[in-house]
Amino acid sequence: MPINVQSELPARQILIEENIFVMDETRAVTQDIRPLKIALLNLMPLKEETEVQILRCLSNTPLQVEVTFLCTASYIGSNTPKSHLEKFYLTFDDIKDNKYDGLIITGAPVELQEWEDVLYWDELKNIMEWSKTNVTSTFHICWGAQAGIYYHYGIDKYELDSKLSGIYSHKVYNRKIPLLRGFDDVFLAPHSRYTSIKRSEVEKHPELTILADSEDAGLLIVMAEEGKQIFVFGHLEYDRLTLDSEYHRDLKKGINPSIPVNYYKDDDPSNKPLLTWRAHSNALYSNWLNYYVYQQTPYIL
Repeated sequence: MPINVQSELPARQILIEENIFVMDETRAVTQDIRPLKIALLNLMPLKEETEVQILRCLSNTPLQVEVTFLCTASYIGSNTPKSHLEKFYLTFDDIKDNKYDGLIITGAPVELQEWEDVLYWDELKNIMEWSKTNVTSTFHICWGAQAGIYYHYGIDKYELDSKLSGIYSHKVYNRKIPLLRGFDDVFLAPHSRYTSIKRSEVEKHPELTILADSEDAGLLIVMAEEGKQIFVFGHLEYDRLTLDSEYHRDLKKGINPSIPVNYYKDDDPSNKPLLTWRAHSNALYSNWLNYYVYQQTPYIL
């Protein structure tokens, strides 16, 4: 898929070096194609890293995708240069009158806070309410998935005894649903979080469909309203070394984290971890874009 982003975006050069087809605005406007308009609400502190991860996930279909990066106006973190945000990001006020084919809401390192204590919670609620009428399908990730399923269905998170971190095996359910097309019966996916939601609470809502879960990590993929809302409680977008970076960051903070499960060979952090989830990550995002965005969205937004 040609990813259409601003020519100066740093993530663009990284993707080009990976042989991912990235199209700049000049070439995009010369093609007689309406690109899919995807808004990415990036709530992660290291926004440039997340940009690369998500754009990589969106790069595996023939569809042209135009990505709009969004950040919150009610809270601006210090981990991404202000110049980067000013050049490449918009806020909800800038786009609230627009319609989008798809919206991605990322995770955020605020899961131990109560919802109302999150500085941008009111703004996020407005965005999620807006998505009901202005977005064809919304894809929520990790804390973003917990926030979405809480806002839309009142299912609250609970705190785990310790951080869930590692690569876990998951079982597929309802495999005839197009979001899972190409998935194996069992597949691996990364998790990194301190909170979770209960399967029993999800099962109380007939409009929610559980698509994949793990005996050890719990729910991974839940779909609502035939794909209008998709909740992914893990991090299939993660790079090979993302969990490694988080582990060593926590070590430096003196948190004394557990070694991520099923990640390093022999549980030895000096060993380079294997990348074991990329194929299913590509399938998940490609299926979302094709079956729940492209096939459902109107030609004229």
